[in-house]
Amino acid sequence: MLSTALGIVREECFSGNQRTPAMSPVQENSRWPRVSKFTLSACAATVAELVTFPLDLTKTRLQIQGEGGSRQHGGSVQPPKHRGMLSTALGIVREEWPLNLWQGVTPAIYRHIVYSGGRMLAYEQLRESVLGRSEDGIFPVWKAVIGSMIPGALGQFIASPTDLVKVQIIHGVYHAFTKIIAEGGIRGLWAGWVPSVQRAALVNLGDLLTYDTVKHSLLTNTSIPDNSICHGLASICSGLVAAIMGTPADVVKTRVMNQPRDSNGRGLLYKSSTDCLAQSVRKEGFFYCRAPWSLTFWLTFEQMRRAMGISSF
Repeated sequence: MLSTALGIVREECFSGNQRTPAMSPVQENSRWPRVSKFTLSACAATVAELVTFPLDLTKTRLQIQGEGGSRQHGGSVQPPKHRGMLSTALGIVREEWPLNLWQGVTPAIYRHIVYSGGRMLAYEQLRESVLGRSEDGIFPVWKAVIGSMIPGALGQFIASPTDLVKVQIIHGVYHAFTKIIAEGGIRGLWAGWVPSVQRAALVNLGDLLTYDTVKHSLLTNTSIPDNSICHGLASICSGLVAAIMGTPADVVKTRVMNQPRDSNGRGLLYKSSTDCLAQSVRKEGFFYCRAPWSLTFWLTFEQMRRAMGISSF
C-alpha cells in the first residue's frame, strides 16, 4: 500500500480539486541544472570536434607551413609541402595515414570539456542570473560582450596546456606533455597562453553573441520556429563572425606555441605575440572558416538539450 501511494505521489500532484501532470523533464533536470548544462555542452563540443577535426588539423598544418616557407632555421629554408586546404589534407592521407587526420584529437577533446563546457555554462548563468535580460527578453550587446569574453578567456587559460599539446603532438599525448615539460618546465605548459586567451575571448564573443542575437531575431521577427532550421542559420552566422574575429589570433597562437625554444623556455622565432602577428602579416595570410564546427556544435547542443528536457539556449 505504501509503495502504491508513493507511486501515485510521484506521478501526480493535486492542488485542491485540480489535477496537474507529473513532473516534467525540465523540472526533473532542474535538480542539477548546472551539471546537466555543463555535461551537454562538453558532449556537443566533443561531437563537433570529432566531426570537424580534420579541418582543424589541416588549418594548423597550413599555419605552420606558412611560417616554414619563409623561415631559416639552422641555415636551411623549409619550403611548404602542400598549398591549400584540400591539397594539404590529401597530402596527409597520401604521405602519412588517413587516421592521422585525427592526430591530436584526444587533447582537443580534453580542452573542449574544460573550455566549451565552462564557457557555455558561465555565459548562460551570466545572462539569466547575474547580468540579466532586458524587459523585452533581449540580452543587451554590452552585457553579451562581457558575458561571452570573460568565460572564453578564463576557460582557455585553464585549458591552455591541452591546446599546446594539440599543436605539438607527434608521437602521442604523453610524449608531447613530457617533451614540453622537459623543455620549459611546468610553466612551459602555458607557453603561448596570451594569444591563446586573446583568440578564445574574440571567438567566444563572435560565437555566443552572434548566435544569441541571430536566434532571438529569427524567433522574434520571422515565422521560423525554435527548431533545427533556426539553430542552423544562427550557427552559420556565429561561425563566420567567430572566424573573422578569431583567425589572426589563431594563427599567432599556433605559431607561438609551435616555435622552438631555448633552455630557458624562450621562443627562438618570435619575441612576443605582437612580433609574431607583425611577421605573419608581412609574409602571408589566409582565412579559415569556423562555420562547420559551429554548425555541428549548435545543432548537437540544442538537440541534446531538447532530448534531456532542458529549455532551448
